Amino acid sequence: MLESADTLALKALGWLAGQDDLLAIFMGATGASGQDLRARADDPEFLASVLDFLLMDDAWVLAFCQAHGLPGEALMRARAALPGGADPHWT
Repeated sequence: MLESADTLALKALGWLAGQDDLLAIFMGATGASGQDLRARADDPEFLASVLDFLLMDDAWVLAFCQAHGLPGEALMRARAALPGGADPHWT
């Protein structure tokens, strides 16, 4: 059974929170605070930003997916199901 996109994104947030160096990069890039991580953990748009961040680097995607026994495309599929995921990317 496939997990819902928001559940997978919440797992990604939890994994990110456990990666001190990477979490610092995420917080610096997004301006999110520790309070934001807790307060917005159920916000689909915030969770989408977590997936957007992780999807910037294949190594991050693979590390998360390996840690959770998921196929490499799991994050991309979850991102497509969250707000803005169906929007065209012009880059």
